[in-house]
Amino acid sequence: MATAQDQAARSIARSLSDTAWRTRVQHAALATDEVPITALAGRSDSNLQSELARSDRRIAAAKGLDAGIGSLLRLRLGNHTMRTALSAGKAPWVAPAASDDHATTVVAYDSRGHAHTLDARHAPDRPVYVVDIDSSKALAAGLGVLNRQLHHYGLASSAPASAPESDAAKKTQAQAAAGGFWTTRITAVELSDDEEPWVKGDAEIYTLVTGFGQDGAVRVDPVDMPYLDNDGTVYRPGQILVNWSNYKYNLADAVMMEEDGSTNYRDLAKAIATVLLTVTDQGTYIPLVNAVLDAIPNDWWTDDPDYVDSWYTLARTDNGTRYGARGNGWMTVEPYFVQEN
Repeated sequence: MATAQDQAARSIARSLSDTAWRTRVQHAALATDEVPITALAGRSDSNLQSELARSDRRIAAAKGLDAGIGSLLRLRLGNHTMRTALSAGKAPWVAPAASDDHATTVVAYDSRGHAHTLDARHAPDRPVYVVDIDSSKALAAGLGVLNRQLHHYGLASSAPASAPESDAAKKTQAQAAAGGFWTTRITAVELSDDEEPWVKGDAEIYTLVTGFGQDGAVRVDPVDMPYLDNDGTVYRPGQILVNWSNYKYNLADAVMMEEDGSTNYRDLAKAIATVLLTVTDQGTYIPLVNAVLDAIPNDWWTDDPDYVDSWYTLARTDNGTRYGARGNGWMTVEPYFVQEN
């Protein structure tokens, strides 16, 4: 991932020696937050387009995504304060997006291919284009891959045809008879304000909801949270987090993660399955947060995927604010009955 983005940044930087192309990129960058740079290059520079298309394919493969996802590369201005200098015609540099929250420096390239080291915490006066991936598109596709892989490994269980007459089974039958099911809905959520390098874009957040399915096997339900762009902002999504008809017990756990670019969703599913498939139903609820965190390989914790926070033993009856175990966020939740038509 890092190599592909770095090569794309170098190629784009060198291409900006062409005045007409540089002007076209400038107009696009000032007109929109994210420029689909591979498609833009296809209308002006076939050689650059071919180079970027190769980078796109390498990125998709590195993330475990289907080849048909198309272009993921995006170009954006590193900071809104750079718009004035860019509009005035100051020559921009190009940098690959940082993958490390704790980076102190950023490398950017000029049109001659020379590398320049910049302060990661303070945006430079010179305009800098950042080469990143479309995280929203990648996350949506990645969660689809993750969900299919979890099904493959048996971690997306469903109620068996002859479910035992437990209290949970009776509850599920009563819900079905009522023409709906109970859920836990998020009415408000906020993450703490953590300083990140200016070269990084908006966060892309998802949550892994875990518990025991109606058949007693562990299940994992990925939940996309595309609205959670910025730390320190209260969002009021009204989003369903847990569908309790999928779970044997009235308790579940939630592990919130951030997509930071290089997540391989097939590897993530395999890592989670390797640990969670060893957990068996003991007839009472067992929290699964630690098992999920233990499943993620140690080398992934450098930055990707970022562990944001976790909520142990969310209950179907929870109604109010729950703070994450890590102290990095809070959610206000409420029971919500979904009426089926």
